[in-house]
Amino acid sequence: MSGARHASLFLDMLAAERGASKNTLDAYRRDLDDYLSFLAEAGAQPDSATSTTIRGFMASLEERGLKASSAARRLSAVRQFHKFLYVEGYAPADPTAAVSAPKRGRVLPKVLSVAEVDRLLHVASEGIAHPQATQPERLRAARMTCLLELLYATGLRVSELIALPKSAAKTRDRFLVVRGKGAKERLVPLTDAAKQAANTYLALLEEQKKATGPWLFPADSESGHLTRQAFARDLKAVAGAAGLRADKVSPHVLRHAFASHLLQNGADLRVVQELLGHSDISTTQIYTHVLDERLKSMVRDLHPLAEGGEG
Repeated sequence: MSGARHASLFLDMLAAERGASKNTLDAYRRDLDDYLSFLAEAGAQPDSATSTTIRGFMASLEERGLKASSAARRLSAVRQFHKFLYVEGYAPADPTAAVSAPKRGRVLPKVLSVAEVDRLLHVASEGIAHPQATQPERLRAARMTCLLELLYATGLRVSELIALPKSAAKTRDRFLVVRGKGAKERLVPLTDAAKQAANTYLALLEEQKKATGPWLFPADSESGHLTRQAFARDLKAVAGAAGLRADKVSPHVLRHAFASHLLQNGADLRVVQELLGHSDISTTQIYTHVLDERLKSMVRDLHPLAEGGEG
């Protein structure tokens, strides 16, 4: 039985036996959809999940910068889901029993250095002009280069990036208008490198007559465009080729790199908040460790009484 079918049975139970409201069911559905996406990426099913699987899911929530309260709510939904599967005989055990709820407080996101991002981009783009590359291989390399350049230039959420329209690659503006969470629109910057990568990729897409439909990253999927799971899988392959640990690199980590590198170079926290599409600056404040380091360096280098300064 598929994970989606298991989730459907669980939601039916909540509605029938507990009288859950539509809003409650929608909240559980969103949490379980996220969990099932993680399982699919990990090649697992709900009835074969282990405590290690659950801890991996919780770690992925921390990596994405979810508040501890949000992660705890998601774990609660997953707990109830697995308890239902165990009690109803759909699974041999409840893997959540040995997993504790996340502690309050924010976990710092994994961040790549500028050099590591450069290495990723270099490795991704090598296949575009490789003399022995086939046309499909060149297209895949151009797509990954375009994805990475756009992600690092804009800090888009993965869901926003994979659903970009083809028009995003044709704009002459130095920014994109993105519709994010809550249907809120925001402007994100476009670098020359990102625009060039998008142009190169779109040209190859059209040359190979695969530029059908409205999406910049078309794929044979239910949505018609590239999925988060496929992007994450391909990115880990590029990371390995670049000599980076696969567990250190994900689409979310590139979004974190965008924010951290901007702050390291002097960007204002509220500007980064706007670019990331955070409705509350407290969400962006996970990056204040970057500001703290910059301020320490500033005092060390500029203060007249600091060590090495003039007395």
